[in-house]
Amino acid sequence: MTDAPVVQLAQGAVRGVWRLDSAAFLGIPFAEAPVGELRYAAPVPAGGWEGVRECTEYGPTAQVRPLAEVTAIPEPSIPGDAVLNVNVFTPGRADAALPVLVWIHGGGYKGGSPASPWYDGFAFNRDGIVTVTISYRLGFDGFGWIPDAPHNRGLLDQIAALEWVRDNIAAFGGDPANVTIGGQSAGGGSVWALLLSPRARGLFHAAISHSGALRPQPAEVAEAHGRALADLAGVEWSRAGLAGLSNAELLELTERLEAGPPPTSLADAVTGIVEGRALGLAFTPYVDGEVLEAGVEEAVRAGVGADVPLLMGATAHEFTEMGEEFSPLLATGTVTDALRSTALAPVAEDYVRAHADLPGGDAAVVGQLVTDTLFRIPMVRWAGLRADAPTWLYDFRWVHAGTGLASHCAELPFVWDNLGGERVPHSCGPDAPQELAEAMHGVWVEFVRSHRAPWPEWSEDAVAMVFDDAPAARPAYELERRLALALG
Repeated sequence: MTDAPVVQLAQGAVRGVWRLDSAAFLGIPFAEAPVGELRYAAPVPAGGWEGVRECTEYGPTAQVRPLAEVTAIPEPSIPGDAVLNVNVFTPGRADAALPVLVWIHGGGYKGGSPASPWYDGFAFNRDGIVTVTISYRLGFDGFGWIPDAPHNRGLLDQIAALEWVRDNIAAFGGDPANVTIGGQSAGGGSVWALLLSPRARGLFHAAISHSGALRPQPAEVAEAHGRALADLAGVEWSRAGLAGLSNAELLELTERLEAGPPPTSLADAVTGIVEGRALGLAFTPYVDGEVLEAGVEEAVRAGVGADVPLLMGATAHEFTEMGEEFSPLLATGTVTDALRSTALAPVAEDYVRAHADLPGGDAAVVGQLVTDTLFRIPMVRWAGLRADAPTWLYDFRWVHAGTGLASHCAELPFVWDNLGGERVPHSCGPDAPQELAEAMHGVWVEFVRSHRAPWPEWSEDAVAMVFDDAPAARPAYELERRLALALG
């Protein structure tokens, strides 16, 4: 195909680029740039344009700098104001009514990029799936409480992007009546938030949550964090008072706000981890009574989202490497004794014994506790609370040959069938098996198409698909279920 693909939208025409048998339309605005009077406002649908808009390069990103010098995922930051944009990857078959996957990137709700080459939809296009990656406001701009501003603006951005998909995806060959949302880490948490939000009802029909960390902040905590940032900045706590702060200044203020005193003993550190204070993020989704009416467990118990098929899972060692940070505290006590002073006391010995072979020794056991309390235990709890709702779990346990761990983000190149992508050997090892990528990607393709996974739904039998050297459906998350019971 030689002619550049052009699609007519209500906003105007967009020109993309062919890549073999699929087309990419990059940086299409779904909302006006959130600057000036629109900063800290609800997203406003993007206006139209004359002629044909060139959409051959990624648009500006809400991330102004990566979370770290080297991140597991390549996450480019692209300057500019029009950060509320979508990228559409399509097989280019007009009027085909193909299933649609809408992807929400992670990054702790304060970083990450929809322009990552890991999220190129070419493999999903090859298999007949139209793929969309979306952006949303991050950090304080997206999730900071301001008395005279809409709540959870980052979630409102995601909802606005889904509304854009509903209204426009048919022009790219997608079926607006068959939309699956997916995301990883903060993106997986966002999937949960959308699943529970009344504002997002009816905008999608199935959901995939990878490593979906979501502990919505209580309203009073979010309110206190918003006030504290304004106090640190020395400005009035209002849209007008905060308007003069740049994104870079907000990041610096957020880092100061999140920099609490370090634990002085292993017991203090373990208690903080068990009680959910391992990361201490200041600006994340919060219960506001409007966009998020309740916390996850309360909403799930009430049956919210029960009609939406859900696929979710985690890697075996999400943040286990983080345990190295706690090494200096190992001289102050044993991990077993530290656990005995928490709600996990009944399973303290079993927990340490189960992870005795982790590379990194006792420090890695503490890191595994971060993994379990942030990701794996909540997931099992929520799956159990969904009762008869269609829910499938997976457990990614294929380990990096260099680290001996299946760490945060390691499953993504397999899911996207993109083992040749940038930095994949760094995150997944140089020997990542293509057979596993084909197996995982195939499951996701089938779920997006049919909203079902090819193994039993989650139940008391605790069967999940285990992705390792010999992928198979088998009992999984047995220890995590015991931990969930101990936590009450």
